[in-house]
Amino acid sequence: MAIGFTTLSVTGGLFTLGLARFMFPNVLAEPPSRFKVGVKEGFPAGKVETKFVAQYGVWVVNNEFQGQQQIYALKTVCTHLGCTPNWLEAEQKFKCPCHGSGFYKDGVNFEGPAPRPLERYAVHLADDGQLEIDKSKTFHEELGQWADPESYIPA
Repeated sequence: MAIGFTTLSVTGGLFTLGLARFMFPNVLAEPPSRFKVGVKEGFPAGKVETKFVAQYGVWVVNNEFQGQQQIYALKTVCTHLGCTPNWLEAEQKFKCPCHGSGFYKDGVNFEGPAPRPLERYAVHLADDGQLEIDKSKTFHEELGQWADPESYIPA
């Protein structure tokens, strides 16, 4: 009889522990999908801002694209196998260290095995005049989505 009560108590205790563990799951703290990066004037023409790469995985670029000066946010993921390319200031290109894919400043691929250009994130001006990037919305050049006004801010 004592063995039965002991077994029942242990089973009930384990069930309670499992239930308590279920109530407090492992949660990964991810950066927000929307964040502000500063005012337009903080991004000079022809420059790639790299200070948001570590925290948010984004480059903010002020560059001419199809005859228009634009500020846009590029996703820092190579379209080949998902590595993180490096911005090479001296060569004015993004270069993936994994398999050698190269991307122009506008994100268009020109060398290596990457099958398509880098992706852009949505960018808009917030009420306080700062640029706000929304990582929940991406734009693909090969689908003609870089022409979407949400994919850039006129500089």
